[in-house]
Amino acid sequence: MNPCFIQAVSIDWSKIPEHSYLREISALQSFEELEFPEHITFFAGENGTGKSTLLEAIAVAYGFNAEGGTRNYRFSTYDDVSELSRAIRMKKGFRRPRSSYFFRESFFNVASQAEEYRDGTNKEIYYARYGGKSLHEQSHGESFLSYFQSFDQEGLFLMDEPEAALSPQRQLSLFIQMAKMAQRGSQFLVATHSPILLGIPDARILSF
Repeated sequence: MNPCFIQAVSIDWSKIPEHSYLREISALQSFEELEFPEHITFFAGENGTGKSTLLEAIAVAYGFNAEGGTRNYRFSTYDDVSELSRAIRMKKGFRRPRSSYFFRESFFNVASQAEEYRDGTNKEIYYARYGGKSLHEQSHGESFLSYFQSFDQEGLFLMDEPEAALSPQRQLSLFIQMAKMAQRGSQFLVATHSPILLGIPDARILSF
């Protein structure tokens, strides 16, 4: 039995305009249904092959904010979402994730929103989750990794090129964290160029 939260996706091409650029992306045309039987699935390939486009569409179709965050985040700095999200057909598992997150390279915007959502929460208690200080007092890579490491429940995590913010050493830290969380039942869909992350055991690699 497939244990994943998102088990498969397909594209309803009748929802895509006839002259859309999406019809020119060969990777999107190459499958009828894309299955996710493993806890970690990587989208790998050259720039412009559709990895991030598909990942974003899956995220938005699932209910995430297009710029990242949890499903509760609702903010927008630039509206640039492709119509692919409206054409995604998704097969979900019987379990619901206890936590979920869509990570993008524009993590600064998400960190700002996290600060805003803090409301009246005690500052020391709130910052303790992220290494004891504000996300904006850390480097991009530090804040990204400390935020991710704050999740302690099994969940669903979509990540768009997380290595862009991380040194090789911190990519190894992310490698270890992802492997541990996957063993506990979390699911990851990740678009990446990182040979370090692609080395995670038992992950599925889809070549675009």
